[in-house]
Amino acid sequence: MTMCGSLTMKSSYEEAVSCLSSLITSSRRTGASNLEDRFNLMFHYLKMLDLDDSISQLKVIHVAGTKGKGSTCTFSESILRCYGFRTGLFTSPHLMDVRERFRIDGVEISEEKFVKYFLVVLENPPGIPMFLALLAFKIFTAEKVDVAVLEVGLGGKYDATNVVEAPIVCGISSLGYDHMDILGSTLNEIAGAKAGIFKKGVAAYTVPQPAAAMSALEHRASELGVFLKVVQPLDETSLKGQPLGLQGDHQLINAALAVALVRTWLQKTGHGDLISLDGSNNGPLSEQVKRGLTTASLQGRAQRVQLQDDDISPGNLVFYLDGAHTPESMEICARWFSHAVKEENQRQPLKDCRQVLVFNCMSVRDPELLLPRLFGACAHQDVQFSKAIFVPNQSQYNKLGSIIAPPPQPQKADLTWQLALQQVWEELLHSDKGERSSVFRSLPEAVNCIKEMARQNKSTHCQVLVTGSLHLVGDILRLIKK
Repeated sequence: MTMCGSLTMKSSYEEAVSCLSSLITSSRRTGASNLEDRFNLMFHYLKMLDLDDSISQLKVIHVAGTKGKGSTCTFSESILRCYGFRTGLFTSPHLMDVRERFRIDGVEISEEKFVKYFLVVLENPPGIPMFLALLAFKIFTAEKVDVAVLEVGLGGKYDATNVVEAPIVCGISSLGYDHMDILGSTLNEIAGAKAGIFKKGVAAYTVPQPAAAMSALEHRASELGVFLKVVQPLDETSLKGQPLGLQGDHQLINAALAVALVRTWLQKTGHGDLISLDGSNNGPLSEQVKRGLTTASLQGRAQRVQLQDDDISPGNLVFYLDGAHTPESMEICARWFSHAVKEENQRQPLKDCRQVLVFNCMSVRDPELLLPRLFGACAHQDVQFSKAIFVPNQSQYNKLGSIIAPPPQPQKADLTWQLALQQVWEELLHSDKGERSSVFRSLPEAVNCIKEMARQNKSTHCQVLVTGSLHLVGDILRLIKK
């Protein structure tokens, strides 16, 4: 706390972020055994910060899930902003700057305001997940938002955001296997944890789920007397030919969930006259809904970035970024990438198009579940990677702020994990070691190699998929956008 003890209102944003990062170094992921105890501490901190009454005034949309919860929150916030409401959006994780987690009217909070509210919460610092949730509550109440859209960080029942006792409406996005060490090893257990955000008498919506997951959601809803409705994917024709702001066919279900949540929020908050949908969530979309869906943006999820470089021909190097890190999301990512590159290649049939994979995942993930799903889904669409690159992440997991310049390249990086990833990939290809894959000791080296490939082959269109970890995606964005 020495680094934090000297902070004042005149402290810089970088100093505040350094303090926040220092709080992480001593913390560890909470085990299932003490989740409840940690969660109950949130009420103590709310009281100490005089937030216990003020958060009850927030008109909250609360969303949990395994895949798509961030997208659903983003769509919901975008729609309500288009209606003219003052919005607060709390999501996780961030990719390049911790302020991405806290948005007012679609814009990340300023450095000055971050420091201001950070210092208030710092007076009684809890663990990092609770700290960030408390900071969000402080920001949203102080900024007097009309609606607070909250993405659950992990699970649901014991997540720090679940101290909101009376949200306006709740949503559960697509469920799958993730954080099994915390939430349980079965879909029934995982869904039960997510359903922990349900509140007595508060309407809830979900999307089509595996049978075991749906059973758990329905059981919890029945116990609490919750109206639980399943929405179907949005009909693309309702957008009148305009694409969703977030790419990929899988976003149609997230968009539909967002529309249902917004519709109920408007009804419950006395703005039902603004709705132009029938009770089945079909029918014509209002101009505000269409504008919200088509202008929504979220970095690192099905994101396309064309590299701007004086030495590389325009359009010759394009990065496709998606932070997929579960088997299900990996397959969805592969389908999106395959569709996107094939569509792009049809527009420039005379060019030689090559696909390159840049991959890393955390060691708690199983690459023998992730990489086959990616490889198989791409192969099914006749998309083959000419090169796969495995590389350690550039960032440190305990650093939260923006990084203007990357840290020094490691001289002796431990590449044991990356070599294991490469072996899984080569077994899928039935290829010799190093023939169609490489391991790099640092991300800057890998990116420089890809750039050089594009420079030397001016007639080649290089399409690079970056996936496996949101940390990796954030690191790439820092490097190619600086």
